Amino acid sequence: KEYCMTTLDTSDDKKKELERKVSDLEAAIAAAEESIATFKEEIAALEGGIKALDKSVAEATENRKEENAEFKELMASNTAAKEVLLFAQNRLNKFYNPKLYKPPPEAQMSEEDRVSVSMGGTLAPTTLGGIAGTGIGASF
Repeated sequence: KEYCMTTLDTSDDKKKELERKVSDLEAAIAAAEESIATFKEEIAALEGGIKALDKSVAEATENRKEENAEFKELMASNTAAKEVLLFAQNRLNKFYNPKLYKPPPEAQMSEEDRVSVSMGGTLAPTTLGGIAGTGIGASF
């Protein structure tokens, strides 16, 4: 009878220990499931943030492209304006300060034109395009 009681006590202790382990494991499983749910929510939030970031990057890229086009247009018009100013300055130098005047380069004649001129002919008139016949192009 004592042996049976000891065995029953031991079995009862093992049963209680196993029940505690089961309850501990169930609690651990519940905590893991909560963590998984939390991680899923965080992942969804991060995915939303990534999509928003991609959208803002696309908008920023479009803005930079537009600003680049505007900048190129501005630089082209600034270059044309500088050419006009240098042309005007050279014209003014022709009258007010002849030492600084730089005459325009002479037109390059083709072989046919040189033969024609050497035989007493004249060249066909050439007109410069651009702004007021200066040869300076306007970029609008």
